[in-house]
Amino acid sequence: MLNVEDIRKDFPILSRKVNGKPLVYFDNAATSQTPQQVIDAIVDYYSNYNANIHRGVHTLSQEATDLYELSRQKVQAHFNAKHSYEIIFTSGTTHSINLIANGFSSLLKKGDEIIVSALEHHSNIVPWQMLCERTGALLKVIPMNDDGELVMSEYDKLLSKNTKLVFTNHISNALGTINPIKYIIEEAHKVGAAVLIDGAQACPHIKPDVQALNVDFYVASAHKMCGPTGMGMLYGKEEWLNKLPPYQGGGEMIAEVSFEKTTYADLPHKFEAGTPNIAGGIVFGTAIDYMNSIGFDAIADYENELLEYGTQKLLEIEGLKIYGTSKHKTSVLSFNLEGIHPYDVGSILDKLGIAVRTGHHCAQPIMDYYKIPGTIRASFAFYNTKAEIDALVEGVKKAKMMLS
Repeated sequence: MLNVEDIRKDFPILSRKVNGKPLVYFDNAATSQTPQQVIDAIVDYYSNYNANIHRGVHTLSQEATDLYELSRQKVQAHFNAKHSYEIIFTSGTTHSINLIANGFSSLLKKGDEIIVSALEHHSNIVPWQMLCERTGALLKVIPMNDDGELVMSEYDKLLSKNTKLVFTNHISNALGTINPIKYIIEEAHKVGAAVLIDGAQACPHIKPDVQALNVDFYVASAHKMCGPTGMGMLYGKEEWLNKLPPYQGGGEMIAEVSFEKTTYADLPHKFEAGTPNIAGGIVFGTAIDYMNSIGFDAIADYENELLEYGTQKLLEIEGLKIYGTSKHKTSVLSFNLEGIHPYDVGSILDKLGIAVRTGHHCAQPIMDYYKIPGTIRASFAFYNTKAEIDALVEGVKKAKMMLS
């Protein structure tokens, strides 16, 4: 059982006021808040260890390098990767996806097929469209149903000997749907296709095991896991990472350079050109330590309690419709009030100190499916409370009264 009041004390921002009201932060699917332990680790790095890594013989450089590589080992352990060099540090999920999409440019040809799901964030659609434009490959889409679930029978029909790559999110950022990725991976492998899973929305709620999933690539962002922005990771199976060419050229990713020929460094450095976000990399490990100290089973149980409570309370409001009603979902409630634009509701909630996201949530195809301009999205984290959900419900009622 979580002691939520004690946990909330770790997050300084939760004690501030917005527009004269106590902050109710329900935009966790966009970015989570940062605990003091992570803030302190950022300050500690810049106060005591600030130096470039991997290249220096001096003490600060060596200490910073050790901390950075220790964090890589923490990420490896958290996701249960076989080797630490299968963890590539990136600027976030989008960077990770683009790295793989760029690499597959040299592996795909006209007539090859790649499969995406209808539930994707734009960052897991656009890079693949660009890849198809470069290679002549064909993009196919797993359709969704009214509950916000992928239609697996249609996925089965899309798979063929021409399928080279399948990519889907683990959890939908717009609807909270948990996708059946184990099945998706197993079926793709039967036709020889590789699989990339976008774990950005999953990693704040559950602890993926990349070896148990047998996934080829898994990507995530630190800023949704109580860590800093501008930091993320790509897990890739060693054999796949060795097949792919470097994404960028520069320092760190080389073994030998001459004007005649350059040879590339071994993993993971082959994909980590230039000076990285060193502080971000170090405190990514701190954030993972923090979340593991709370426990992902406890987090999942508590957030599910919030989801059930919020669903029940919001549905008591006449004219309110929730989008994404899968039995398998995380703590995201995407909803609208009949006849009222989501932006207008979000603006009124902000005046009450309640932070929600409005719009298409970088998942425009989902909104097109439902024939709506967007939704109001309240996304809960383990530091939120039922009292905050009550405040949201009262705020929505007030918005409805003002806007009807």
